[in-house]
Amino acid sequence: MSVDAPAKITILGAGPIGLEAALYARFLGYEVAIYEQGRPAESIRRWGSVPMFSPFGMNSSPLARSALSAQFADELQLPGENELLTGAEYVERYLQPLADSDLLADSLHCGWKAVAVGREGLSKSDMVDEETRRDADFIVVLQDSDGREQIDRSDVLIDCTGLFGQAAWIGSNGVPATGEVEARPHVEFGLPDILGDERDKYAGKHTLVIGSGYSAATNVCALGQLAREALHTQVTWITRKDNQTDASGPMRRFTDDPLSARDCLAVKANGLAADSEPHVTHWPNAPVTGIHYDAHSDRFQVTLAGKRPGVHEYDRVIANVGYVPNVELTRSMQIHYCYATEGPIKLAAKLMENASSDCMAQPPGDAQLLINPEPDFYVLGAKSYGRNSQFLIKNGLEQIRQLFTIIGDRENLDLYRQFLPANPQ
Repeated sequence: MSVDAPAKITILGAGPIGLEAALYARFLGYEVAIYEQGRPAESIRRWGSVPMFSPFGMNSSPLARSALSAQFADELQLPGENELLTGAEYVERYLQPLADSDLLADSLHCGWKAVAVGREGLSKSDMVDEETRRDADFIVVLQDSDGREQIDRSDVLIDCTGLFGQAAWIGSNGVPATGEVEARPHVEFGLPDILGDERDKYAGKHTLVIGSGYSAATNVCALGQLAREALHTQVTWITRKDNQTDASGPMRRFTDDPLSARDCLAVKANGLAADSEPHVTHWPNAPVTGIHYDAHSDRFQVTLAGKRPGVHEYDRVIANVGYVPNVELTRSMQIHYCYATEGPIKLAAKLMENASSDCMAQPPGDAQLLINPEPDFYVLGAKSYGRNSQFLIKNGLEQIRQLFTIIGDRENLDLYRQFLPANPQ
């Protein structure tokens, strides 16, 4: 059932997918409200010093590029299609200008956190599996940093809140390690600027890095470089499982990897793990069972199991253990989440068909995978993948295109194609 413009669409989250979805909606004549608890692209700003693996062309849409070129023709030079940007450059040269553009500026409300969402006059158990639930407006309870609240009402609600505010537990069993709840405020869960603004925090220190993904590899490589520049800097890198039998280290490589920067990182990290750098040590099969932070010494005592059992001391801990979606936000809605990934069930089932761990080798999807039992409610972006870490921004852009074929009930609707540059004759 279509939702005709100028119906109101509320979007939660002003990251790349939230901003792009809002732009698409505005071009189609919908009223739009975007709510962001921080600044536009706040999560990306947190790892601003880190280069992206994928080129700008994969992380931008022809619609947004056209809109920016039209408004800021004399003052903004967009990156090239094949240019690799840092997170900060991506924000400065694309996302912030998009947020400031005439089409979005009046719709964007920063400093408001979504606390809960529901349907006006309905509870979760009312009108189960009935299309007439869509007759009730969506209600979003919002709160600012001073604790003031306000209510937003809309016809369509799109959750683009992402994952980066909810790090997974460090404990290896899916629950907190002993002492973790108290220690968490002192643990780094992201990608600190180790070679820049946060250099002094890690220089001359012994840092424990936990995790087997690209975030952990990024931090290990930065710390490895710092160790060559600053005396007494040490790194211990632990992974929960043994290295895979077909991998040369903790990082798996992909044959003819189309993302060359990703492959370079894997090679470098595996080299460090193989003792090519005396100040970096890799311990596979070393799950964490306990962690304690001593405020007096500013040090951690970390209890490991597996091949390195016992208590070990570190000055700093970086836990790149992944992120989990905030499903509490939609507790009062009729949403069917996957029991394994906590992503919306239809998309989660499709993603689980993919045996490859390569984010570039995902199965093709279709618009129907975005539909939930709750009419006119959609989850887009990284949160739609739940605990599956293979999300790419280009996949989110495709989700936007698919979504508006549903909202507008026009199977062939594709603004991106309309704004592609004409082929040269």
